[in-house]
Parts: sequence; C-alpha cells; structure tokens
Amino acid sequence: MSTSITWFGHATVRLTLPDGRVIMIDPWLKDNPACPDRLKKVPRCDIVLVTHGHTDHAGDVKTLVEAFNPLVIGNYDLCAALERQIGKGRYAGMNTGGTQVVDGVRVALTQAFHSTTGDSPDGPIYAGAANGLVVSVPGLANVYHAGDTDVFGDMKLIAQLLQPKVCLLPIGDYFTMGAKGAALAAEMLQPTAIIPIHYKTFPILAQSADAFREALPRGLRERLVVLKPGQEVAWTESGVKTE
Repeated sequence: MSTSITWFGHATVRLTLPDGRVIMIDPWLKDNPACPDRLKKVPRCDIVLVTHGHTDHAGDVKTLVEAFNPLVIGNYDLCAALERQIGKGRYAGMNTGGTQVVDGVRVALTQAFHSTTGDSPDGPIYAGAANGLVVSVPGLANVYHAGDTDVFGDMKLIAQLLQPKVCLLPIGDYFTMGAKGAALAAEMLQPTAIIPIHYKTFPILAQSADAFREALPRGLRERLVVLKPGQEVAWTESGVKTE
C-alpha cells in the first residue's frame, strides 16, 4: 500500500498510512466549495484529527463518525463538545503540548493563534483552544498541519521538538496569516516540503500561491509544493514526492 498526502481543498487533508489506514485532518467535505465532487464521500476513515471547531474544519466530523466510527483526536474541550453534539463516537481529547500514540501514530498538539467555536442548533458553543498538530509515523516524514493561525515565534520550538519535514501552512490571509507571515513560518520551520492550504476557497482569501512563492526565501522556493484540490503526492521518509 502506497503512502500519500491528499489535499481536498481549504484545510482538509487525507493521510494514507502504509497499512491502508486513513487519517482525515479537518474534514470539511460536503459543503466545501473547493473539494472535488469525487472526494465529498470518502470510502474509509480510521482517525479524524481536528485543529479547531469552526465549520470549515469540523463540518463533516459527524458524517465520518456515523459512517466509520473513527477515533476523533483534538483539543479536550472540542472533543467534549463534539461528543455532546453528535451523541456517539470515540474521542481522545488532549491539550496543547500533549502527545498521544494510537496504533503506532503519534499525534502532538501545538499552539495556534486563532478564534474557535463550534456550531450547534442554539448557536456557537465553546470548543476549547485552536491548535495545530504534528503527525509522526515510523518510516515517514513528520507532518505539521498548522491549522488556522498567524505566524508565531514558537514555531522555532515546533521545529526543534517535533521536527516536521512536511508543513501544511495556511496562506489565505484575512482569517489566517498571509503570504509574508507564512513565508516567515516556513523559514523558522525549515521543512523539506511546504504545502500551502486555506486559500482560494472564497473570494476574500488569496486566490493563488504566487505571492507566497515570492515571499519565500530563495532557498525555500524549491521546496514549495502547490497542489490542486484533489491532488495526491507520495508521502516518503524525507518528505513528499511528486510525479
């Protein structure tokens, strides 16, 4: 079974593990205008990772729980809110700075600078802190999904402690860091592969990665991997491999 990273558009990402298990990060499928129709229904999901409670990141957790009963991992308060709202499922809530290992998959929660609530029939509900996360699997490059965030100096600590080689960074501006902030984040993290996310979903967001490319230091531009929604890249020990 080949390992891969697939961008579904916006912040939704699928990680396919060596044994065929599937991790969905920030699943927003049905109502995600950037997600290709062929990917709006997934055939498998074993683990769900959620950075925060906003609909464009957690909108399809309920659908996946009902279809596949995956283990849902995220901030403790977010998991508690999802469990109350969905009424069933398996949850492993944790907190910023914590790490847990699930069947050989190590998940660490990092800080992120962003607002966070969850949706309910009665309006917004408290959903804990916003987070980023780092996924570590033996034999593969560590993957950092920054969630929705501005750049912050402690990204240097994430690089030092968790050593991500693949970094999924929001670049859309307005709700997250824009091109200059994301370029500074990449400079601190020094990954082997930089995959921009959270852009061109809506008119208010950046519509391309061009400004981000220009803002990157020259030595990092060759590490930029700009994907189309639905595009898959091989996930390797050193980072990613494109065709």
